Amino acid sequence: MNTDTVAIVSIALLGILLFLLGANVTRHRAIRGDTGNQMPTDPADRMFIAQRAHGNAAEYVPTLIVLILVCASLSDGWWVQALAVAAVVSRSLHALGMLTSKTLASHGPVRDIGALGTYVTGVALGVTAIVAVA
Repeated sequence: MNTDTVAIVSIALLGILLFLLGANVTRHRAIRGDTGNQMPTDPADRMFIAQRAHGNAAEYVPTLIVLILVCASLSDGWWVQALAVAAVVSRSLHALGMLTSKTLASHGPVRDIGALGTYVTGVALGVTAIVAVA
């Protein structure tokens, strides 16, 4: 696969992840109905967990998408493909770690690996973009 294909597929998967996490929030709202607490704050509440998983993805996915686009347009290096795939894996692991948590009051290894991977990937994409235009 060429860099453009990997970038496009990675971007598509990140978008799908974000929309699936949003649909999960909608599912929880429907289950609660009009009389249920739609804005919970209990870190063990399944709806709160769904909302935070979606919210966290919404905080990082757009920037990762832009960085992947920029890097793929500036460089055809193999590392751009690797970083695009790493972004998808990291965000997916983070979401999985959150959604399978009993509570967000504590961290688990899957969630933490996903978070660390997101930070490393985002910084590496940013550096790649800077180096590519320098």
